[in-house]
Amino acid sequence: MSPPPLPPGWPREVRPPGAPDWERSAVAWLLDLCPPDYRGLPALTRHPVALAWVAGHHVTGARRAAQAATAGARAALGDALDARALVRVIDALETEQARLLAAGRAVGLVEEALRGHRYVPRL
Repeated sequence: MSPPPLPPGWPREVRPPGAPDWERSAVAWLLDLCPPDYRGLPALTRHPVALAWVAGHHVTGARRAAQAATAGARAALGDALDARALVRVIDALETEQARLLAAGRAVGLVEEALRGHRYVPRL
């Protein structure tokens, strides 16, 4: 029997829904996206759907922070960094925004799966 298809953007660190320990892998991955102190919050670690929901908000907040930093980098750092360093900082922030956008999509996919929704590929 082949494993169920996974939607595009499914995180490779998370086992497919229905696989042994898939929820445990989802919780571990979600916790990696959150501040370390979340690991000590049983209200989240014992309820994967709640953890996914909170992780989604955390990732969205981080993405917005990276967007704001990118938008203000030239004004805030222009006098402190040379042009090359400033470009590297902006490039790094843009790369982080792209990573966080993908992570946000992946969190949404995992949350849907935790809620019992199964991906059905379109033809």
